[in-house]
Amino acid sequence: MNALRQYIDLFNDNRKVIEAGSPAVLNAQRDAALAALHGARLPRKGSEDYEATDLEAVFAPDYGMNLTRIAFGGDATESFRCDVPNMSTCLYTCFNDVIVPGPNAMRNAGGMVVETFKEAATRHPEVLARYGSLAQFDDPTVALNTLLAQDGLLVYVPRGVVAERPLQLVNIFNTTQPLMAVRRVLVVLEDGASARMLVCDHTQSKDVNFLSSQVVEIIAGEDSTFDYYDLEESTPLTHRVSTIYARQARGSNVLIDGITLTNGFTRNNYRVTVDGEHAETTLLGMTVAGDEQHVDTHTLISHNAGLCRSNEMFKYVLGDKAVGAFAGKILIKEGCPRVEAYQGNRNLCASPQARMYTKPQLEIYTDDVKASHGTTIGQLDQEALYYMRTRGISEAEAQRLLMQAFMSDVIDGVRLDVLRDRLHYLVEKRFNGTLASCSSCAEACMVKG
Repeated sequence: MNALRQYIDLFNDNRKVIEAGSPAVLNAQRDAALAALHGARLPRKGSEDYEATDLEAVFAPDYGMNLTRIAFGGDATESFRCDVPNMSTCLYTCFNDVIVPGPNAMRNAGGMVVETFKEAATRHPEVLARYGSLAQFDDPTVALNTLLAQDGLLVYVPRGVVAERPLQLVNIFNTTQPLMAVRRVLVVLEDGASARMLVCDHTQSKDVNFLSSQVVEIIAGEDSTFDYYDLEESTPLTHRVSTIYARQARGSNVLIDGITLTNGFTRNNYRVTVDGEHAETTLLGMTVAGDEQHVDTHTLISHNAGLCRSNEMFKYVLGDKAVGAFAGKILIKEGCPRVEAYQGNRNLCASPQARMYTKPQLEIYTDDVKASHGTTIGQLDQEALYYMRTRGISEAEAQRLLMQAFMSDVIDGVRLDVLRDRLHYLVEKRFNGTLASCSSCAEACMVKG
């Protein structure tokens, strides 16, 4: 059975309810999304260039949905007492799929605007009108998200505004029944604007099946700067399919960093379009997976202008029967000289049963560029392990230290000092096996305002 069929039927049966709870700009795109889904199929295992992914199976279960926009309530500061010390943020929480401002949330703080789509439809309709301008319906998961989305979060940074406090969005799954959450974020930075955003995905109901469908659109104006950090600490029964789009104008600087420490099934897609000269793109990712976790990454950086630079690095450490996948492409189009583009994928399989699938690609249609790509799949350095053992370090401790060192350069790419230090700590605890699940709320990344 085509898993998409049940969602198409759900929409057709409940269209009035869905549209009644949504801003008009979201409703305006549903017909196009619906048309794209007719006849479409989700990738199955073996249907792509490598055999790691089965999105058909991920979307097949009959998850419940919050079509009537029930506010589940809750206070993140009461139910989720974890923190990144010494970092103050503008905090918003998304309980399942309903966004709730935190007690320290400040709309228009320092000139930055943070609103739900429903609020923005009245207060900033001209900005919200850019919703959907990057999303591509050739991806069925994005078309499905657009078909069913009822609200989202707008982050708008006007011309020349430098947001001093990072914005933090904490996505929390917490219900007693299986649920699919449809989440949407639109980030618009005008010329010369600057902001940083930390998104944390957590699951508190560890024995419940969840599916998160997330689409993020980032529009970076000329000479703007934006950091987007995406940290997932969920549970084995949590499934996540996330697509991040970014479009960069001349002179913009965008960093996107995806970090998976605990999860069930994760598919992360990154689509970056560089439209202006002198733009800089940094795309980083880090995965630590064990048991039967699955983390799958697809990236595409399209250079549509010359005199730009992109740097991409994704690292995986896989243990037990974990599965990792990476498919990355850098595209340099005709008439785009003097582009520098680098792509790397480095992987450690710490168990004979772990599997890694990787496919880096370059497509270059112009001269006078510097571009490279490479991938490695290996095990821990046995000579280094032996050297450390001869100096009284236990085998487990030696392995942990080598795995931490392997991840250091990706963590060091974080441009928020406090978050970078905290990630070193969280990764250490992950390798120690002492990083608690979010169901117990003993460790994660909620920050103090």
